[in-house]
Amino acid sequence: MVIARRPDWAARLAALLAAAETRPFDAHRWNCGRFALAAVMATTGRRPGWRSLTSLEATADSAGFPRIPPTFARAGDVVLAGDPPRLGVVVDGGRAAFVGPRGLIRISLTDCTTAWRID
Repeated sequence: MVIARRPDWAARLAALLAAAETRPFDAHRWNCGRFALAAVMATTGRRPGWRSLTSLEATADSAGFPRIPPTFARAGDVVLAGDPPRLGVVVDGGRAAFVGPRGLIRISLTDCTTAWRID
């Protein structure tokens, strides 16, 4: 799937991260899937189609974005961390943000198992 990034994607992603910085996890209203979807929408301006499947990885695959090694992911790409499984977004060279109990947490891309290129 090819959805082009908006010209102002970096500012939109930064605004999302700022708004989510202290927003705590909520199983129904603010979880890893909703955060990843919000990041894709901030980056591209479009809501991708996806299906809820048996795993986060399969669900993310259903959106149609190409998989890439996490070490090649760049800001705005979606990543999957493995323990516990959760979706997040790359925020800069080498780190990704994820929804945590009290707001965003950041981990190294080396701790991620899968990434999807959001173009």
